[in-house]
Amino acid sequence: MSKSSYAPLFDATATALRDAPDKAVFTFRAQSRQIEGVRSDVRIRNFDAVPVDEPPTLGGGDSAPNPVEYALLALATCQEITYRLHADALGIPLDGVAVTVEGDVDLRGFFGVDPAVRPGFSAIRGTVRLDSSAPASELQRLREHVDAHCPVLDLISSPTPVTFQLAAPAAEVA
Repeated sequence: MSKSSYAPLFDATATALRDAPDKAVFTFRAQSRQIEGVRSDVRIRNFDAVPVDEPPTLGGGDSAPNPVEYALLALATCQEITYRLHADALGIPLDGVAVTVEGDVDLRGFFGVDPAVRPGFSAIRGTVRLDSSAPASELQRLREHVDAHCPVLDLISSPTPVTFQLAAPAAEVA
């Protein structure tokens, strides 16, 4: 049997979202500022200094994970959370979940060495380990459900419109 149950929270939230779809969109925000070299501190909600850095081979001091490692971290943990919540909502026993992901980046794309090489991941592979007494068919049903509802998996595997604007330098604004 599952060690926890998020089914009541899941059901209440799903019901509230069905009843008020106009309140379903939530904007997440991250603000980053480069501190020294390629090291940055990121502000997310009440977390003021989430560190980001690069390994020495990419000009950093190796004081924190780099952005592509955070992307893998986001995917792994979003999968774990989605498995946990959806297993409980579906009534599938789940005592634990662990995810390992790895991704391949060809640095020729980042450094502009070859315009035919994309700068992002060329492939991402993952392994999900479930501690569950449920039969394989139920775990497969859970996997399909998670793959259809994991926000970070969707973000990485489907095109998402992204726009950036270049803010005027502070001297120009004054």
